[in-house]
Amino acid sequence: MRLAVIDGQGGGIGKNIIMRFRKEVAKDTPILALGTNALATQAMLKAGATDGATGENAICRNVPLVDVVVGTINIVCAHAMLGEVTPAMAEAVASSRARKLLLPLTRLDVEIMGTAQEPMPHYVDMLLERLKSIIGGE
Repeated sequence: MRLAVIDGQGGGIGKNIIMRFRKEVAKDTPILALGTNALATQAMLKAGATDGATGENAICRNVPLVDVVVGTINIVCAHAMLGEVTPAMAEAVASSRARKLLLPLTRLDVEIMGTAQEPMPHYVDMLLERLKSIIGGE
């Protein structure tokens, strides 16, 4: 399985996902950290990502090459993360054939109906359980 984690701003959510994935799911699965900025990429690399790349071209080039993309709903919303997600990035992620596991966290005026308001760690718990089932199903 080829896994990409996309994050922006300070990379805190991506960092948390990668650290917990390494500890609780799989230590040897390659993880590609794709940051909308260098700070986010660096945080995810420090958390245990195998490789990392930054910016619009890196995201647009790599999301078609992975099996699973992980991030918040922001990564499919143009101009999200205070403008860090470009329309090209959002389109690349949304149109990728990769399975997308998106956490319903956003600073935009977007609400995901049918989801309960949970703290971020609960969403990460759910995400990790889903990744375990995907890895187990290979």
